[in-house]
Amino acid sequence: MLDIRVIRENPAAIQERLKTRGGEHWTLVAAALACDEARRTAETDKQQLQNSRKIISKQIGMLKAKGEDTSASEIEVRGINERIALLDVKAEAAAAELTDLLLNIPNLTHDACPQGADETANPVVREWGSKPDIAAPKDHVELALQHGLINWDDGIRVAGSGFVVYRGRGARLERALINFLLDTQSANGYEEVNVPLLVKRECMEGTGQLPKFEDDMYGTDPAEDGVNNLFLAPTAEVPVTNLYRDTILAESDLPVKMAAYTPCFRREAGSAGRDNKGIIRMHQFDKVELVQIVHPDTGFEVLEQLTGHAESILQKLGLHYRTIELCTGDIGFSSAKTYDIEVWAPGHGKYLEVSSCSWFTDYQARRMKLRFKDAEGKNRFPHTLNGSGTALPRLYVALLEQCQQPDGSIRIPEALVPYFGSKVLE
Repeated sequence: MLDIRVIRENPAAIQERLKTRGGEHWTLVAAALACDEARRTAETDKQQLQNSRKIISKQIGMLKAKGEDTSASEIEVRGINERIALLDVKAEAAAAELTDLLLNIPNLTHDACPQGADETANPVVREWGSKPDIAAPKDHVELALQHGLINWDDGIRVAGSGFVVYRGRGARLERALINFLLDTQSANGYEEVNVPLLVKRECMEGTGQLPKFEDDMYGTDPAEDGVNNLFLAPTAEVPVTNLYRDTILAESDLPVKMAAYTPCFRREAGSAGRDNKGIIRMHQFDKVELVQIVHPDTGFEVLEQLTGHAESILQKLGLHYRTIELCTGDIGFSSAKTYDIEVWAPGHGKYLEVSSCSWFTDYQARRMKLRFKDAEGKNRFPHTLNGSGTALPRLYVALLEQCQQPDGSIRIPEALVPYFGSKVLE
């Protein structure tokens, strides 16, 4: 979340920066300041009353020592106690409302983030490779059915639409990709972690999925008031980053680099009308996620590094892709700067996002109360970053479609052959 002190120092500038995102989030700034002022006023009044009570209590002690009547002073102290109790309630209510408002205000985009209202303003940063020359390319659905790799009917029978079953060589190909992804990122210096797939509500709040995106999540274990306490992880970003929630690291612990494979679960409640063909958009999908926790001085530099680690997957597989930078109107809620990696899918005739690499500055760390102690012994907030390294379904799509051969077979990229066990799918 944003630092209320930063908002307090220059609210107009914060509002202007939030306006570049579009929407009405900027209007929450005034309400946050009002809550902050109410909380601070209540705390100040409470301190003054506590000082008065201390003086009167001392006077009572002196009067009693002289054997004089203290009933009037004692009545005054009881009145002060009642007023302090009311101020406590007022301060707590203002603090709770302030926290709720701050949780709903997105991160500030970085100064270097391109300006724009929507995805049409996202510039292409670079491209790698070239589009394969394939006459009348088939899409991944046709190819998967032709080779018996994926069964959509099985997925619907078991769980409904938005789920699939990988069969035989199709399941082996996905497993080969998962192992290849993890081994590649291990070589890039990431510690592999295996995390729970259920995450607490405070973890979802910590990384910014809640409260804004609750309708897209699979909530479980609702309390009596209907509020969900546990969620199926929408991405490994949530459990992996929250491994350090409410902790204080040593500066020497930084950077922390972790990679995790998990299934991911999303309702995609807001995706009606979007491309749902095949396995491009599903309610359950597999992904390898990269997370870094770094010193604030290195965040910008590490974003470039992490993006390169995600891109290295596509380069090793020989798949054509491009990298774009998200503009202010398209960037994610918690991110300050984001690169999307889009892989070419010739059967669909378009690029598909296969990784989103984001730098969150200290936004997530504040929400999670994640700190580190610097060389001077001061507690500071580190920066967090993450990126898909990569999402399996769209990587699977691109591999099938870019590696299809004129005879209908699918060539297995050389880097994947040791994991899959053969050079071709016939």
